[in-house]
Formats: sequence, structure tokens, C-alpha cells
Amino acid sequence: MLLMAKPIQQLYCFSSSLNPNSLLSKTSTTTNSPSQIRCCFASSVNSPPPVLKKRNRYRKMYPGESTGITEEMRFVAMKLRNTKAQDRGEGEEGDSDTWQPSMEGFINYLVDSKLVFDTVERIVDESENVSYAYFRRTGLERSEGLSKDLEGFKEQGIVIPNPSSPGLTYAEYLEELGERSAPLFLSHFYNIYFSHISGGQVIAKQVSKSLLEGKELEFYRWEGEVTELLKGVRENLNMLSEHWSRDEKNRCLKETTKSFRHMGQIVRLIIL
Repeated sequence: MLLMAKPIQQLYCFSSSLNPNSLLSKTSTTTNSPSQIRCCFASSVNSPPPVLKKRNRYRKMYPGESTGITEEMRFVAMKLRNTKAQDRGEGEEGDSDTWQPSMEGFINYLVDSKLVFDTVERIVDESENVSYAYFRRTGLERSEGLSKDLEGFKEQGIVIPNPSSPGLTYAEYLEELGERSAPLFLSHFYNIYFSHISGGQVIAKQVSKSLLEGKELEFYRWEGEVTELLKGVRENLNMLSEHWSRDEKNRCLKETTKSFRHMGQIVRLIIL
């Protein structure tokens, strides 16, 4: 009696790392039924793929952004100042040695400055835009002091000219911004006062020494501590800018550069 050997049933357990082609070649040499092969594939093919966590990507913050928009503008102003110094190849000391004001140029500077301050203060006072209400009667206003200074020069027999091109151009631009965009206008508003308080003190000392025999003008006097007055404006602007989009803030930074360029043209009237 002949004994027939039964085929050996092999069971393969496959991991996800095995090559399906090698699997097919291996199973094809056995007598496994197609249903058994399908069962072996099911354990690996039907297993869910590993879940990959998406990495959170955070936008790189602008210099000063964590503090507020006024700090961002300050960084822009510093960068602009450093770039100008490098282009000239000189520092502050070199500037003071070559900076020689004239009385005629200084009067032109005061006239154009008055037009600019008249414009921003009138826009803030008369506009129906609620954003401007935070910047009324801040104590930084300069129009009244400039009027007194120019009247005093007139009494001395000095001819007071009409505003020149730099002042007229800037005032017209401020009028347009005041109607079109509060964020952009307020960028100029803040930088006009900021530049006058920071750079204006240097101008005042030079002019007082060279032209006014030590006399101090009303243009450079404030009722109260000027740094505290500016701090109040800074805090209000930072608070208001929290509601602006990043695109609006970026455009404000561009307007900062424009503001300093306009004010720089007016300052240069002193030595023309």
C-alpha cells in the first residue's frame, strides 16, 4: 500500500517591510490556495498608513513687532539713518562740523514746518474718522508755538516768506492720506512728532548758538515732560494698530521712510 504524502501547508506572516514581489514568488511555489494568499496579503495591505504630523510653521517676526508698530517704525528709521551715514561716509561728528545754518534758510524751515504741523493737527481735529480721536490734544502740538516764533521774527523786521515746495508737497500728500487711510496717515503723524523731538533738539542747539544768541524758541518748548507726552501717543498708536492687518502694518513701514524723506527735505532748507 502506497502512502501519499500530504502537501505541507505553509503559513507566512508578512510584515509591511516585505516586498510583495518576493511574496508572490514564494507563495507560487506552494500549494496554498488563492484564498489563503489573499488572507496573507490582507494583514499587510489593509493596515492603515502611519499618520504624519504636520509641522507648524510660524512667520518670522519683524524687528520690534513684539513691542508694537511704533517700535517697528523706529527700526526702519534707524536703518534709514545708518544707510545715509554710510552713503556719506561720515558720522554725527562730521555732520556737526559742516552744518552751517543761515537765518534765511531757518525762517524757510519754520514756515514749511508750520504748514506741515498745521495740516496734521487740522486733519486730526476735524476728521470724522474715529481713529484720529485718540490723537487730539496730546500736548505735542506745534502750530501755536510756531506762530509765536514767526510773529516774533516779523517784529524784528525779518520778512516771512510763503511756504516753499518741500512743505507744500508734503502737506498735499498728508491731506490725501488723511482722507484715504488712517493707518498710513498716522504713520506720518507719529514720525513727524518723533523726528522733531529727537532730531529737533540737535537743530535747536545749532541754531540757537549760531543765529539766535542762545535764545530758545517756542517751537522747542513743551508744557510737561515731552518724553511722557510722546509715550502716550506711542501707546495709543500701538493699541490701535493691533486691529490692523499685517499688510496695513507693512505699508505703514513704507510710509515711515517717506515721512523721513519729506521732513529731511524741509530740514535741508536751513542750509540752502
